[in-house]
Amino acid sequence: MAEAVESPGDPGTASPRPLFAGLSDISISQDIPVEGEITIPMRSRIREFDNSTLNESVQNTIMRDLKAVGKKFMHVLYPRKSNTLLRDWDLWGPLILCVTLALMLQRGSADSEKDGGPQFAEVFVIVWFGAVTITLNSKLLGGNISFFQSLCVLGYCILPLTVAMLICRLVLLAEPGPVNFMVRLFVVIVMFAWSIVASTAFLADSQPPNRKALAVYPVFLFYFVISWMILTFTPQ
Repeated sequence: MAEAVESPGDPGTASPRPLFAGLSDISISQDIPVEGEITIPMRSRIREFDNSTLNESVQNTIMRDLKAVGKKFMHVLYPRKSNTLLRDWDLWGPLILCVTLALMLQRGSADSEKDGGPQFAEVFVIVWFGAVTITLNSKLLGGNISFFQSLCVLGYCILPLTVAMLICRLVLLAEPGPVNFMVRLFVVIVMFAWSIVASTAFLADSQPPNRKALAVYPVFLFYFVISWMILTFTPQ
């Protein structure tokens, strides 16, 4: 906005005068101290350097990763809606569980006529191929989680079935019979339901509301196949 002021030389014209023209005459006294810091404190730099993982020993790195895997195992054993597996995802836990399950299923299939060597590759391929298929299905349905986050959740939720496999191997040390089979059947059913509940607790909010059933159904089949392999396991 401008204010019109008549010029003394030309009374018929008016020249605009800026509203803040007088501010150029105002100066800040040099005696006023300027407070604050514009440099990064040395303590903050030292703290950031100490928190870096580049200068820690190999032992500390391994222990830190093992503690992180253990915390994720606890989240699976006590399933509840949490973003821990999604936020801090890793594939160490799924790899350990897959290898452990494959080793316990070695030399145990009733249909095997060899030394059980191919069974390790069979279990390994079924677990990882099934997890990848479910992840792709989730992404095609509009899921809002990444590829590796889904693999992490599906892999960690094999933990109850791995425990079921361990219990079944211990039960099979006794004399086989109907009671032996009923005990193994009960253990496998409970752990199968546990895996389903744990996986859906982490993945439920990542799917559109009208497509959750389509996303859960492949998860059901995935854990059912693994449960069937555990239930039909018989030692040589």
